[in-house]
Amino acid sequence: MHGTNSGEIDRLIQTAVFGSAAEQAPARKLIRDMALHAGIFPASAQSLYEASGKRLYSGITVPAINIRGITYNMARCVFRTAHKLNAGAFIFEIARSEMGYTEQRPAEYSACILAAAIKEGFKGPVFIQGDHFQVNRARYAQDAEKETAGMRDLIKEAVEAWFFNIDIDASTIVDLSKPTLEEQQDGNCRVTADLTKFIRGIQPKGITVSVGGEIGEVGLQNSTVADLQVFMKGYKQYLGKGITGISKISVQTGTTHGGVVLPDGTMAKVKLDFNVLEALSKAARDEYGMGGAVQHGASTLPDEAFGMFPKTGTVEVHLATGFQNILLDHAAFPETLRQEIIKFLWEKEGKDKSAKDSDEQFLYKSRKRAFGPFKKAMWHMPESSMVAIEKTLEERFELIFRKLNVVNTVDLVNKYVVKPADVSNLLAPASAAKTALDAHETGE
Repeated sequence: MHGTNSGEIDRLIQTAVFGSAAEQAPARKLIRDMALHAGIFPASAQSLYEASGKRLYSGITVPAINIRGITYNMARCVFRTAHKLNAGAFIFEIARSEMGYTEQRPAEYSACILAAAIKEGFKGPVFIQGDHFQVNRARYAQDAEKETAGMRDLIKEAVEAWFFNIDIDASTIVDLSKPTLEEQQDGNCRVTADLTKFIRGIQPKGITVSVGGEIGEVGLQNSTVADLQVFMKGYKQYLGKGITGISKISVQTGTTHGGVVLPDGTMAKVKLDFNVLEALSKAARDEYGMGGAVQHGASTLPDEAFGMFPKTGTVEVHLATGFQNILLDHAAFPETLRQEIIKFLWEKEGKDKSAKDSDEQFLYKSRKRAFGPFKKAMWHMPESSMVAIEKTLEERFELIFRKLNVVNTVDLVNKYVVKPADVSNLLAPASAAKTALDAHETGE
């Protein structure tokens, strides 16, 4: 352990996550203030990706890590790996859908990440991202303004919790039944531009939130350079002049979120088209000054695939289910807890099991929904189990960091990502937060 405040931060994060509503808010504020005073600050990848767009660096793909369970402990594993490898280019993220089934709102999630950074003695910028802030197609069709208002509320909540990287996904309202690409992408262009403008209006002074767009819904047909060009033309028209646009673009290349599980429970091999990634990343940089294309649904790919992302100019890769699988499938995961989860899934989700799915496929697809109900149990599993799982996670993080070429990126990040000159607007009323927390702990 490289940090200080060991016992204090352990107690504080327990209050921030499992305390009463009245206890959580001051604990989270105090963690944020402690982070700033420790030299840890929330950051946007905007300037880093602008540098990629100008080809000031290349051959690096930033891992964006979704953490669904044991968030504090798993984030500590990431920071320990970063310390070991002198890595600075990595992102923590959580998707709109994950916030629901893992029962982690933005303020809780960021508190966990920052507490982990404090615990491990990390210094410098920490990138926290809203992944797949996705427009729900059915709700949008029923009431577009209500769904968009919900997106704005979520974005505001996230930015206030120091999520200074937001991935807007309005690719769900791309209408492939329309005759032209322009008509197909129009809704996506308009909503992404509207939400970009909203973000620009609420971002803290001195910070340009890194915003991502998406042109191809993951799991559907592969994206093309023509899709990108049509989207960007419409997006820029809706955005207007003088407003900073997106820094990256998410595309579809053949992957599926969570991978494809076969009837026997094993994973199907994915046919990922790296040529699509390379062409789209090149076009994103050369034509629009973006960092490049973003790959989703990659954590279940074979190890040898990860080395291809830096070679094809992929700016960022999103990783989620593979880490979930390490946790839930680990030999050290408590067997009693595993059986409780399986029983819960059959009782709560079994009625929705597809007739086409085997039992193994059902459990694989549904088990992510156990993270919320079993959050406390997972956080408090026996120490021997936690230590063994963390060891495996760190080994995986190290492999991925090496494959994505983010080793020795601290200097690169520090060159392009600068702490805001004035962080006073990021500080919570520290004395008020501390007073409230102290009052709770002393029973006043």
